[in-house]
Amino acid sequence: MERSKPLRLDLGEQRTLQPCALVIFGATGDLARRKLMPALYNLALDDLLPETFSLVGVARRELDAQELIGSLRDGVEAHSRRPFDGECWSRLASRISYVRVAEAEHYGSLAEHLDGLDRETGTQGHRLFYMATPPSAFTAIVEGLASARLNWAGNGGWSRLVVEKPVGRDLESARALNQAIGEAFRERDVFRIDHYLGKETVQNLMVFRFANAIFEPLWNQKYVDHVQITVAETIGIEGRGAYFEEAGITRDIVQNHMFQLLCLIAMEAPSSINADAIRDEKVKVLHSIRPVDPGCVTAESVRGQYAAGAIDGKVVPGYFQEPGVAPDSRTETFVALRLHIDNWRWAGVPFYLRAGKRLAKRVTEVALRFRDVPHRLFQKNRGGVMSPNTLALRIQPNEGIDLRFDTKAPGADPSIRRVQMRFDYEDSFANASPEAYERLLLDAMTGDSTLFIRRDEVEASWSIIDRFQNGWADDDNPRALPAYVAGSWGPSESHVMLAHDNRRWRSL
Repeated sequence: MERSKPLRLDLGEQRTLQPCALVIFGATGDLARRKLMPALYNLALDDLLPETFSLVGVARRELDAQELIGSLRDGVEAHSRRPFDGECWSRLASRISYVRVAEAEHYGSLAEHLDGLDRETGTQGHRLFYMATPPSAFTAIVEGLASARLNWAGNGGWSRLVVEKPVGRDLESARALNQAIGEAFRERDVFRIDHYLGKETVQNLMVFRFANAIFEPLWNQKYVDHVQITVAETIGIEGRGAYFEEAGITRDIVQNHMFQLLCLIAMEAPSSINADAIRDEKVKVLHSIRPVDPGCVTAESVRGQYAAGAIDGKVVPGYFQEPGVAPDSRTETFVALRLHIDNWRWAGVPFYLRAGKRLAKRVTEVALRFRDVPHRLFQKNRGGVMSPNTLALRIQPNEGIDLRFDTKAPGADPSIRRVQMRFDYEDSFANASPEAYERLLLDAMTGDSTLFIRRDEVEASWSIIDRFQNGWADDDNPRALPAYVAGSWGPSESHVMLAHDNRRWRSL
């Protein structure tokens, strides 16, 4: 038996990487080529894969293993964060095999193949199944694995399942999928992935809050006026018209990425860094979000669709000109929500969320705007307008933290200027941050579910989104969504929503 390799983690833990076989369903797809294979390659470069490791690609079509290896190599060369190393790739490629699974009976062949790897390479019955397929295939895959008893680990092995987003498209479908998964796998063996949780700056949110005594005492309704969370993209729907027409930006971004950021910002300190302790606190946040009444949905939200415009000086088409988009579509490419968390920490503090395609800049950030000082001693200063303090946590692309505050400018006049203290990951740490999928794949192999989403989290978030979706669907006065020019910051109505609260969106 080969000796297991100890792995040192960011938070000082030490875990063990056991031999395993990673089975990727949808191995010929875009996710495998662009994200999963480059992540595995970079783990191999850092010598972080198990000493005994096999990668099994699974897809529906007839394919030679060498064809798959060639396709995956192309993905690594195009999308790896580090230069291609032929020697490292050769070692990794030698561990790749392919099994065609197009019918239910083919799962038996997959089981035989994995049993053979156990005997030949020593993977010891440890299997990680990754569903990198369209969501419509999830249930069939889970049922196929169960029919071949691949969901059950015997002789000291383990069998785990990684589920890509979206987990359902509403509460009903999420429950149905979770039920199917739950009948085949134990919850502790299910890893629902949201790649945002693998980003270094997202992981740093808890460290920033709970390892620094200076900030946490201010993290509540006594000092915070409101919170803004922005996920802005300059890209459009990238040829995914049919998918996006079904999803919209709310299902595609808000239900998963943005709610995870919201939970990490708003949660109470967990009793430990145990996975369930952290996820318990996140679920409490979701349950504390005030349910929006159906008749108030339009007052608490703004939707929009991008029109033709320019991004970085290049003319881009409007949403209705994209392939696969219905001519009478009411699917939103922009959404802004106003949420309230009804608990002692956040009572009275609005959380403003906005997400959109074809906006002016690619940026994801969380900003806490603090309350104004109780008495303005310097309101007659001659140098500018005083402004409340803002703490901004930049998730992408320039990861870091900004703190804005007022200070006296040099000189005899009592002139006040706004200044900024800035922390940048890239400037402070010499090593490039690993991609999110590197950390998440490693965690799934070691069985650490901290950065993955639990079943009750998924269902609690969908219950919130469903209220908005139902309210929009029941609108008594259906009309075209407000248009915004590509390259802008969304429809003017979203600015009006904040203006009614005597607030405004941050300039990014």
